[in-house]
Amino acid sequence: MGDETSRVVEVRSAQFSNDPTLSLLDEGERCAILLAQSETDVLLLIDEAAGRLEASRRGIPNTGTVGVLRAASIARLVDLPSTLARLVATNFRISKPLLAELIAEDAARKA
Repeated sequence: MGDETSRVVEVRSAQFSNDPTLSLLDEGERCAILLAQSETDVLLLIDEAAGRLEASRRGIPNTGTVGVLRAASIARLVDLPSTLARLVATNFRISKPLLAELIAEDAARKA
């Protein structure tokens, strides 16, 4: 089986930080932000609103799960309405207005 791309996974630990603005976030978000700010050309995947706000404040480009699904839909890789329906059937939280907006945008794009 010929793999077209070679992928390398690197596991790294974030350096401890006494930054008080990060103390309000849980450990996963703190580490993700610390690692992302040490990189160039990065897109941080983070769903927690406080974490996304802090990443944006630090100039770290970021998106959430819904942003990834929207991009996949635009690229015609997934059917957004059915994917979102499966997502909201889990414990994932999304506001009803945002959900309606995404579905309407998807319908308009397909029209």
